[in-house]
Amino acid sequence: MQVELTLGLVALLQGGFACALCWWRKLAPWWLAIELLFAPALLAGASLHLPPAVFLAGFVALLLIYWSTFRTQVPYFPSGKRAWDAVADLLPSGRALDVIDIGSGLGGLALDLARRRPDARFVGIELAPLPWLVSRLRAALAGDNVRFVRGDYEQLDLGYYDVVFAYLSPAAMDALWRKAGAEMRAGALLLSYEFGIGAKPPDMTIMPAGRGPSLYGWHF
Repeated sequence: MQVELTLGLVALLQGGFACALCWWRKLAPWWLAIELLFAPALLAGASLHLPPAVFLAGFVALLLIYWSTFRTQVPYFPSGKRAWDAVADLLPSGRALDVIDIGSGLGGLALDLARRRPDARFVGIELAPLPWLVSRLRAALAGDNVRFVRGDYEQLDLGYYDVVFAYLSPAAMDALWRKAGAEMRAGALLLSYEFGIGAKPPDMTIMPAGRGPSLYGWHF
């Protein structure tokens, strides 16, 4: 029996093989869908015969969003309201605070907390140009207790902040812990959404309301 391998079937076979490799390597579930659909999506896109400018615009947009992910290994992925609620509950009350969100993306967490805690000061730092620009524009309408800077958090002194929040990736956590241990002051709090630190078990683990990752905390 002879089976004709069309381009569509080849794309599905390639996607299935890539998906199986991801499952074997125990990657996050969303990677399975990406690997399965990437080749068929390329084939479908090619069949549309779009002008080259469309693909160039898509490339530039993705570049401005993800920027140096190839180096930092920290993709853009927003934390969401369930994480914001959990962080808000952990912020010390009764005194002024300086809080920083590392990898602040579009600024959701810092802006939300700034509305809840007008007595505190919030900073978001983001390396990718487009999310940083969006967060700056949002901050212009939000008030005086929140601001966003573009840059690499490795160039900051974390000792200035009472609370440091990070939603990064497993690849970045050991370096974050070394920096936090060297710079964060006594009484400060380091929070990480979803990802723990292999060298240091958390002092607290909180499951925010609803389904999703845990929030981990370390006291200094």
